[in-house]
This record gives sequence, structure tokens and C-alpha cells, in this order.
Amino acid sequence: MGLLTFSINVTLDGCIDHEAGIADDETHAFFTRLMDESGAMLWGRITYEMMESYWPAVARGDVEAPTAIREWAVKLDAKPKYVASSTRTAFPWTNSHHIADDLRTGVQKLKDATPAGVLLGSGKLATELDRLDLIDEYQFLAHPRIAGHGPTLYRDGLPSARRLELVSAKPLRNGVVAMHYRRAR
Repeated sequence: MGLLTFSINVTLDGCIDHEAGIADDETHAFFTRLMDESGAMLWGRITYEMMESYWPAVARGDVEAPTAIREWAVKLDAKPKYVASSTRTAFPWTNSHHIADDLRTGVQKLKDATPAGVLLGSGKLATELDRLDLIDEYQFLAHPRIAGHGPTLYRDGLPSARRLELVSAKPLRNGVVAMHYRRAR
């Protein structure tokens, strides 16, 4: 069974708006490494649709992009992508699959079938999966910014606090801190 790792950019005030952080080669390299080490991606419908609206075009070369960004897009295009959605069932982007079972069963099956692990990148979905005790690890990129707006991490709350164990913390040259935590059981 693979681990389910929640990874996301977050500002110091908890904002997870994808435009609030620093999007440079260093942060892209971090997420490329995480994706390379994982067997599959997992998103909710909203995140999937945001990603689907841009990255396939970059991978095809239809959008001008630096080499590092294009490489990310090509790898993402090839990676198995799973989507938890109760409102959409067709996902035409290459290697995209719908989790048709109930959330707990579908994600547990995905973890069981993916020994290299699953990388989760959706804030709202992470809240639901944390409520179901399905998240094993967390990889946060804490950006040296205060957004003052936007969606926040765990906005809808959890039934109880989660105790985490620090695995590593590494400052990047751009001021971002990469933090890796494991769920304390």
C-alpha cells in the first residue's frame, strides 16, 4: 500500500490560492520531484479543471513556456491522474480517471493499488480525506507572503486537531520553506 501525501503551497496566513505564492524554477523543481516520486496524482474536480485548462496545452507546446515548466507539463501529462467528483464523470485529459466509489473506498483502493504513493493537491479534498483519516504525510511549501485573501488551508475545519511529526524542513533560496510532516498515530 502506498502513502497518501497532501502537498500544497501555503502563505503564512494560510492562503492556498495558487497565484499567491512564488512560482519559480525552485518551487517547480520541488513539485516535479514530488510528482516523480509518486505513482499517481489525486485532485478534486475544481483543481482538476484548473489544471486541465492549462497544462495539457503546455505539454503539447501550444503555450510558450520555459524549459523547466514544459518538462513539468510533459511529466504531469503522462502521470496517472485521479479525480474525486460527484458532479462530473468524464475526464478526457490523458491518463485521467474518475474515482467512482464512495470517497473512502475509492481513495483506499487507489492507495492500495499505488505502492509508489499518491500525491494529493486539492485543499477542499484534503479536508474531506483528513476527516476520513486517509492522509499519511504532508508536504507544504510555506511562502514568505501574507495574501490577506483567498481560500485557506482547512477552512471547513476538522473534528479534532492533527498531531504531526516533523520529517524535514528545508529553506529554499527564494525564502520558501519546504516542510515534510508525517501523521503521528
